[in-house]
Amino acid sequence: MTQANIRPLSGRTRANWIRLRTMIVLRWVAIIGQLVAITVAQVMFGLQLALSLCYFAVGVSIIGNLIATFVFPENKRLTERENLAMIMFDLLQIAFLLYLTGGLNNPFALLLLGPVTISATALSLRSTVLLCTTAIVLVTVLAFSHLPLINSEGEVLKIPALFNFGQWTALVIAIIFTSAYSRRVTSEVHSMGDALAATQMALAREQKLTDLGGVVAAAAHELGTPLATIKLTSSELLNDLRDHPELAEDAALIRDQADRCRDILRDMGRAGKDDLHLRQAPLEAVVAEAAEPHVDRGIKVIRQHAPARDGARDQPTILRKPEIIHGLRNLIQNGVDFASETVWIETDWTDELISIRIIDDGPGFPPDVLGRIGDPFVRQRKVSQIMGARPEYEGMGLGLFIAKTLLERSGARLRFANGPEHPPSGAVVEVIWPVEKLISQAQTASAPLGANQRIIA
Repeated sequence: MTQANIRPLSGRTRANWIRLRTMIVLRWVAIIGQLVAITVAQVMFGLQLALSLCYFAVGVSIIGNLIATFVFPENKRLTERENLAMIMFDLLQIAFLLYLTGGLNNPFALLLLGPVTISATALSLRSTVLLCTTAIVLVTVLAFSHLPLINSEGEVLKIPALFNFGQWTALVIAIIFTSAYSRRVTSEVHSMGDALAATQMALAREQKLTDLGGVVAAAAHELGTPLATIKLTSSELLNDLRDHPELAEDAALIRDQADRCRDILRDMGRAGKDDLHLRQAPLEAVVAEAAEPHVDRGIKVIRQHAPARDGARDQPTILRKPEIIHGLRNLIQNGVDFASETVWIETDWTDELISIRIIDDGPGFPPDVLGRIGDPFVRQRKVSQIMGARPEYEGMGLGLFIAKTLLERSGARLRFANGPEHPPSGAVVEVIWPVEKLISQAQTASAPLGANQRIIA
């Protein structure tokens, strides 16, 4: 799966994940609370309530829960519309109970925020807007129309008109703010989860390709000796069977097929077995491997390295980790996507740090997203500017998030910036590792590496 095919899951898709059992349990909690509140209000405070209608409203919820419990299986997943219908019912039921018990004079009017919050976290934007609009309409109706709260002495319990207006204002603001806040936080959590899943998929794919190449090359290495023996034996048979053309033809066929097997295995696997030599490579070789898929895309990719400093080590041999190669490849791809003509890849190292800078001569990062680069599914505000130049490019959120996550996993620090205008340069990405993060486990060239390990599927 490519990064372009990975998309964040929509709210409508996520709503289908919610189990009916979860909604039933939440409704039972609400029903118990409503029964307790009605009973306490009548018995302890002597409020004169329309008990028949109150118990009727609660009874409808009980019947609905019982039907849902016995008719549908426990593992049923609700659709978007079913979820919306259940939450809308709960909102209307709470509003009806508030109508019977004083409207906004009832402190339990705050419970109207419950269904709104659930909708913002679980449903799509369209459903959330519909539910919030309904909630605001119900709050407005309850502010002007409701049955009065009357105590045991016949007094009507109500708050002053100014406080009633303040209660209405507070609830409307709370509905809008709570739903927007909950939806924003939930969306970011979901986006991060989607991006992390995509990152794991990218890393698993890279590791699988690396292991597959190792298996093929291991087969080429292990089968080299028997294939050579077959070729040698068939050549000797061919010499001995010159007087028997039919048998000599068979011997020649065996020799040719042995050569063919050798060539096929050599072409399929050049990366190595699970070879300890291939777990580490010179820094420049790793950078070249990361850049290789993008060198023939019409943009000049120039690899440079800083001159050796006095006292600095020779070119380091670093760990050849899939996350490093894949992360650098994503950054190089981003540079090639936006470059006008050239992308420069600069490597540098000291005794303490190893750094790689990727610079392009494109338009650079949009200033309004420069501080948010690396967050999943970031979209620049000036989309038309970039889309006009490269209409196939849909954004730079997920790819850079994957690169940043994978490289940070290897111990790197990333810095994103725009280059100077003179000479003109575009985006600049710098990846810096402490030396011990990349070569702490890599053995020196003179040290024995030991036996190659089997690749276990």
